Amino acid sequence: QVQLVESGGGLVQAGDSLRLSCAASGRTFSNYAMGWFRQAPGKEREFVARISWSGGRTYYADSVKGRFTISRDNAKNTVYLQMNSLKPEDTAVYYCATRRVPYQSSEFVSDYDYWGQGTQVTVSS
Repeated sequence: QVQLVESGGGLVQAGDSLRLSCAASGRTFSNYAMGWFRQAPGKEREFVARISWSGGRTYYADSVKGRFTISRDNAKNTVYLQMNSLKPEDTAVYYCATRRVPYQSSEFVSDYDYWGQGTQVTVSS
């Protein structure tokens, strides 16, 4: 079955950087788009970034555009989220996710079928 395992979260100060990783297994990684989402306490899970199966197309939420970069290494079955200029409002549990259908991307939570366990990112002011 599909498994997603995130890593790289932590406690940082405002303005710092972090890189999250998500290792995938259980199927041919390079056939599927990937997404990053986050959920802050008391809030709904929200879209952060997505990347196409080939890595050629990316899309970001307005709140992170210009600060975060999503990338993937299909040889390593891993997707990354480089987060720069972090702000306290970026504090959340970050999840990677993928869909059951190949090749199709989406920024909607309901379109994703497989989720990792999440990694906590805390940004202090």
